[in-house]
Parts: sequence; structure tokens; C-alpha cells
Amino acid sequence: MKKILFPLIAVTATMALTSCLEETFPESSTATEKQVGEVASGLQSAVNGIPSRMQQGYLVYGEQTHETDMAYPQFMIAQTEMLGDMYPLGSNSGYDWYRNYNTCDRIYGSTSYFSYLPYRTLYMFVKDANSLIAAVDTAATSTSDEMKYYAGVGYASRAFDYYMLTVLFEPKENIYTDVSSVKGLTVPIVTEKTSVDDARNNPRATHEEMMEFIISDLDNAEALMANYTEYCLSEKIAFNRTVPTLAAVYGLKAKAYLWDEKYDLAAEYARKAIDQVTAEMSVERITARPITEAQIDDVNTGFNTANQAWMWYIHYDAENMGNLCNFTGWMSGEADWGYSSLTFPGIDKSLYDKMNRTDIRKRLFLNPLKYDYYDYKTCRDASYINDAPAYLSLKFRCLGGDWETYSNGGAVDVPVMRIEEMLLIEAEGVGASQGVGAGVTLLNRFVKTYRDPAYNCTAGDLRSFQLAVLDQMRLEFWGEGNAFPNAKRLAPDVIQNYEGTNAPSDIFKVNCKGIKPWWNLVIPDSEESTNAAIKGNNNPDPTQTVIAPIAIGQFAPAR
Repeated sequence: MKKILFPLIAVTATMALTSCLEETFPESSTATEKQVGEVASGLQSAVNGIPSRMQQGYLVYGEQTHETDMAYPQFMIAQTEMLGDMYPLGSNSGYDWYRNYNTCDRIYGSTSYFSYLPYRTLYMFVKDANSLIAAVDTAATSTSDEMKYYAGVGYASRAFDYYMLTVLFEPKENIYTDVSSVKGLTVPIVTEKTSVDDARNNPRATHEEMMEFIISDLDNAEALMANYTEYCLSEKIAFNRTVPTLAAVYGLKAKAYLWDEKYDLAAEYARKAIDQVTAEMSVERITARPITEAQIDDVNTGFNTANQAWMWYIHYDAENMGNLCNFTGWMSGEADWGYSSLTFPGIDKSLYDKMNRTDIRKRLFLNPLKYDYYDYKTCRDASYINDAPAYLSLKFRCLGGDWETYSNGGAVDVPVMRIEEMLLIEAEGVGASQGVGAGVTLLNRFVKTYRDPAYNCTAGDLRSFQLAVLDQMRLEFWGEGNAFPNAKRLAPDVIQNYEGTNAPSDIFKVNCKGIKPWWNLVIPDSEESTNAAIKGNNNPDPTQTVIAPIAIGQFAPAR
């Protein structure tokens, strides 16, 4: 057996494997060792195609058509903007194409980019996963533990894709749109066995059907990965974390169970994920733990290089990235390429103010006092910091501190799942299933140990405690989007117009009771036109249901 776990190969498109597998395993003969090797090589390429597609710029259109066409990173930015946690603070805020997820002045209906691109991107990912699953099924006449592992990657990836689709498109009740007729509906399920005819009349799965499907895929992934994972642990073989490993499978179960409000199972699998990633990293003599203060401050590798906290990540290949359509060019406050140099992405002031001065994350954003507040570390010079807008983000650094050359400074790793998320899921899950006090203990332990020694949550009821965890999720995963599903589940109210707000213009001054209505994305008309079962079963169009600015101290009126 090979002692390398599918080393990453640059692949820009998923391979069509079915035909070659049929030739490799003719029905009338037994597979030879050479044929098995050819299949394994093809499967490796298919596996490597999954993270390659996740970072592919202009994935959907294949050319510069819309600037949010950024594969997986679009969800990181869009979800942060939907929360109202991120603003374009520069004088050219109109260049922030993602602001439409934040504001209420654009079209969100079935004909909009903000409906089509997320939906299409995720179903392209689903297709990749389906191709991998089908390929391993075809090769089942001689399926090694290594090949089973590949299939597990396919099942885990598909589960994640449907989790994302569910979070974005399952409607949650709000006072601005009537979702009663589609309440509890998610999206159509397409598998490797779905025929063209089936797809033409494929109804939205119910919440219960979708959760059962996601957990079933993750159960399959867990079973398929088990033996090869044990082999790699025993042989001290490093795991490739650019695809989901068994630790990420457990992490995905924790996320899914949390969305489903099965808090005991969410806590159980978050702990399994922590223990598993600890074991997986131990083969490299790495101690799995949250990001450290030194790593947060590092101007060369800060939030751009995989480390002991990252359970799953993607990598930008310098040869395949453009100067505009890449994560660092959007999110780094120091980069001098892409749109960030025009928009200056920064944090909402009210969220920033939730951090004590002793919180190490606070230094990731510019205080209005600049160097009188903190000796900021930057790859630029002091004048750059002094001239930059207050609350600018310094979280995502340019690789090697290269703020001038996109192919160097932007060839970064991008986190998909971190151990910090598991610790916070465990805290909320324990608090909701074993008592608020037990959850508060875990939350305080995490924040005090790794982020802010002065932090002290004193919540005495479940709602207050869950909102405290959500605050920490929003702070910890600013720019990564991971807090959005929890906010949509908890409906915490969105207040962007308040005394002292740093919302850059009136269109951002949105105050919504519960959730913003456009947190329920609309299924695009391209799906409606090809899938008869969507007709009359789409989410309501939230366009113009909220008119900004909303007066301070008030919520937008119900419709």
C-alpha cells in the first residue's frame, strides 16, 4: 500500500471518470494490479479536483462576469456581510460587490446574481462529489481501503455542500416575508443516481429529509474512512487537510446537528472532531489547539497559512489565480491589488466594541486612536496605518508580507474549518443539553485561555448564553462566515444603525427584527425553468421589503 495520502495535484476541473473506469474494469475480466493502479491514480485526481474547484476564480461563468463568482470564498464574504459584521470603509465602497448581501437596495429575487451564483456554485460542487462517489462505486470490484477513503471524501464534501445549500435556502420565519407555504423546505437533492428525467421534477426536500440525507452521507464517509485513517495513524502518515478528513467529518456532523437543534449530538460530535484532529495532527508532531497570539500578530503568515488550528482548508495556486478574483485581494486590509485596496474592508463598530482591550483579536482591527492605542504590526509602513480608516481589518495577511504582487501575496491557504468552531459548538451544545452553567464553563474556558483572560460570561438563561456564544462566533470567524448559520438559527435581531455607527452610508443602516429577510435566499429562475417541482414552491422575494435607513432605536416595520 502506498504511504502517501493523495498528495495534492493541481487540477482545474473534475475528471470525467466513468468511461475510463468502465474500460479499466471490463465485465468479462478480473482487474489487474496495473488496472487498479490506474483507477487509484484517476481517483486521486478527482479527489484533488475538489479543493481546486473550491478556490477557482470565475468558477461559474469561466470569465469575468460577476465579481462574486469566487467559488467557496464567496460564501465566507457573503455570510459575513449578511450578518452586518463587515463594511466597505473606503471612499470607493461601490466596488464592494458583496455589499448587496448586507444592504437592502438591490434585487434579491430569482433573477439576481445573489440567487444564482450561490446556488449554481454549490450544485457544481455537488456534481464533483457525485462524480467521485460514482467513480468509486464503479471500481467496487477491487476497492481498497485507500479507494474507500476517496469515496469518503466525496460523501463528506457532498454533505458539506448540502449543508451550505440548506443554511442559505431553507427559509426561516421573519416579519418581512411570508414563508408559511415553504416553511421547512430546503433544496432538491441530486445524487450520482439522479437521472435527467428525475431532475426535471425534483421537489425541495423537507428539512427532515435533508438532515437525514446529510447525516447519512456523513455516516458513509465515517465508515469508508475508518480503516485507512487507522492505517495512516499507525504508520505516521500525514493527512491532506485540503480535503475533509475523518476529523472534518465529525465536525460536519457537529455543524449539521447544531442546525437541526440536536444539541446533545452537536456537542458529542464537536468533541469527537477535537479528539480526532488531535490524533491526526499528532502524526506530524503537531499539537492541535486554537490559533495563538503570535500567529495572530504574524504579518507574514497571519490567517493565510494552515496551522495547528485548521482542520480543513483550501489553497490558492499562484498559476491559477487572477488579481481580482481571489480571497486576499478582497479581504486583506494591506493588499494593494484587488478590490480591498478600494473598499477597505472593516468590522462593524458595535461588534468591535464587544471585545475587551485585553482580547488579542481586537488588534486585528484598527482602533480610531491608531498607534496611540496599539503598536500595530503591518507589512506596510506607519503612514499607511495612520491614513487608513478606523476599524479596517488586518486579519488576513498577504503571504510573506508581499502586499504588491498578487501572485505571491495572494497564494494563501484559506480556512474552511477550525478547531475553535468545534470548541464553541461544544459549549453551546453542552449548555443547551446539560445545563447553561456547564456551557458557560466551557465558553469561559475557551475565551479566557486563548483570547481574553478578562472575559467572563455570566449568562443565567439559555437564550442569553446562546447569544453570548454567537458573539464569540462572530468575532472569531469574522470574514470566514461560519457564524452565519448560528445567527440564522437563533434570529438575534440585526442592528446596524445606532449611535456612533460606522455604517458607511444610509443603505447599510438596516435594523431588522429577528433576521434580515434576504437571509432566505431565493432559488434562481434557471432552476424554476428546468425543474417543474419548484414552480410555486420558491422562497418569497425579499426585494424592497426593508427600506433604509431605519431610525435609530427602531426596527424596520413588518410587511
